[in-house]
Amino acid sequence: MSSHFQKEPNKLANETSPYLLQHAYNPVQWYPWGEEALQKAKTEDKPIIVSIGYSACHWCHVMERESFENEQIAKIMNEHFVAIKVDREERPDVDAIYMDAIQAMGIQGGWPLNVFLTPEAKPFYGSTYFPPRNWAQMLLNVAEAYKTNKGQLLESAEQFTEHLGFSDIQKYQLSGGETTYSVEELSSIFSKLAAKFDRSQGGMNKAPKFPMPSIYLFLLRYFKITKDEQALAQVKLTLDKMALGGIYDQIGGGFARYSVDAEWFAPHFEKMLYDNGQLISLYSEAYTCTQHELYKDVVYQTIDFAARELRSEEGGFYSALDADSEGEEGKFYVWTYADWQEALNKIELSKIDKKLFETYYHIEPEGNWEHGNNILFRTDETAFAQANNIDPVQFKKAHHQLKTHMLQERAKRIHPGLDDKILCSWNGLMLKGLVEAYQAFGEPLFLELALQNARFVLEKMRKGNQLYHSYKNGKATITGYLEDYAFVIEGLLALYQATFTEEWLTEARNLTKYVIDNFYDAEEQMFFFTDANAEKLIARKKELFDNVIPSSNSAMAKNLYLLGLLLDKPAWLEISEQMLARAKKIIVSDPQYLSNWAVLLAHRTQPTAEVAIVGPKVEDFRREISTFYFPNKVLTGTTEGSDLPLLEGREAIGSKTTIYVCYNRTCQLPVFSIQEAVKQLQEVLY
Repeated sequence: MSSHFQKEPNKLANETSPYLLQHAYNPVQWYPWGEEALQKAKTEDKPIIVSIGYSACHWCHVMERESFENEQIAKIMNEHFVAIKVDREERPDVDAIYMDAIQAMGIQGGWPLNVFLTPEAKPFYGSTYFPPRNWAQMLLNVAEAYKTNKGQLLESAEQFTEHLGFSDIQKYQLSGGETTYSVEELSSIFSKLAAKFDRSQGGMNKAPKFPMPSIYLFLLRYFKITKDEQALAQVKLTLDKMALGGIYDQIGGGFARYSVDAEWFAPHFEKMLYDNGQLISLYSEAYTCTQHELYKDVVYQTIDFAARELRSEEGGFYSALDADSEGEEGKFYVWTYADWQEALNKIELSKIDKKLFETYYHIEPEGNWEHGNNILFRTDETAFAQANNIDPVQFKKAHHQLKTHMLQERAKRIHPGLDDKILCSWNGLMLKGLVEAYQAFGEPLFLELALQNARFVLEKMRKGNQLYHSYKNGKATITGYLEDYAFVIEGLLALYQATFTEEWLTEARNLTKYVIDNFYDAEEQMFFFTDANAEKLIARKKELFDNVIPSSNSAMAKNLYLLGLLLDKPAWLEISEQMLARAKKIIVSDPQYLSNWAVLLAHRTQPTAEVAIVGPKVEDFRREISTFYFPNKVLTGTTEGSDLPLLEGREAIGSKTTIYVCYNRTCQLPVFSIQEAVKQLQEVLY
């Protein structure tokens, strides 16, 4: 980055987004998205450049360094265009519109995303990263075309804008279909996914490789329902390979955003809150299913990383750590042979040959990656100890000692940049991860972090029942999106079921009411991404497809189903039913892009267990039942009495803690032990 002290700031200097602030001293006269920039374009009759990126994006930094800090290129941009910089994490609504437009132009989408608009914000051309010479030429070509061929550009912009008005429901001709769901359909979904499995390295059979947690959550449910060992085997292979690979920070815990290769070896080194929150959920659930100790270690280490490096003093979690430090990708995380030796020489390891750890982490004198650097990856502790005739307990102890020391040594390096904005939606994902880790392991710290996080979001990022998307410097900004509500509601639902504190269920209910009032499109039976009270853009989109982050509609359909059961809300169950029926055609035909929808479909193939616990030992019983793997259930409980529908009229029989297991409004006989309740669950489900 260029030094700032010699330059005048542009209009981004008053923003809070770290990504926008990185560009505040560019010679390009950037504006933030807003009325001032749009009005300037209209007044001066200039086309707009919208450049969209995010702080942890490596190629965004490269384009800034090469083009946006280049005085000659900046001059072209300032003379012929109104330039707007957008942080896609702050404005996913703007990003979604122009990403859709780019793809309609036949251009492969990605970031940095650079789109040319008319003064009315309608898109007519775009691109992703370009080297400086090509970028400068493109700018001149577009400026010339706008002057000499304006009518054709405006006509083209109208056509793209018309395309943006079509929803995915219309594009894919998704009509409300049947509302029956079968195990045969689940098997069809599994077969389509299985055809794309990488059966040697885990994940899907392509590179780069992204974690895609909701695919494996579906596979876990499919295995639970069908007992198909292939599904569990693929989950275990994938989770093992990721946990032992370079995509996982072997010294500090936490996952990078993706692996550039098919082996999970070389990561793109940025660490995102949304990945780590979801992967904490996935590994916690996989542990409950398998009892595999590696998964427990991953959860504990990843939460430790998030609490150490991403948590604010107020209890919210920051967005991301950059891939780069000192201008080099991954520099903070990799080790030269000399660096490793120097750090290792400062520690005494109990009865373990230090040389063994070179082998264990695949460290080579010439480096196992580029520029003589080593990316750490490993094998399973127990297997390695046995192969080298070492007591596994002794090896585990020495390994822990080594990692603690190496983490302290690494902390002395210059750290990657921190994106310290706090996003509501991603905090919802982290909240759910913390709660599910608490349910799996009973660790009080996880619950405490979750409670502090829930209070932070509801106290600092909400006004009435309206959420705000972003928080920084004591101020919440940007009207919340559907993803904010969907993921926070999901987190609150999990928190209620982990504590039986009804406040969290009440908060989830109130936010859901707001969503139905302000986001729901009754005609298409799906939710808009933006609030009816938010800024009006050239299109109001609906998010249907699941990606690395599940779609807000699939998350909301699950929320409405679970809340409908917990609160006895037939109208909410009906909306969820309609949404799933609309999406069903493409869930079954193309499940890789609707895997979170497929999780809900899996739940609908069987009755969902409604488990009510009443009596003095309610907390002990709740904790114990959470250690059994029954993903298709809702849990509710109270020590004495409650007005909640599933607890109404339920009481502890003979002062003994009593468990009621019901399905489809039909109850089993009340029982007095977890073993009896588990037997009832197994008899009706699975």
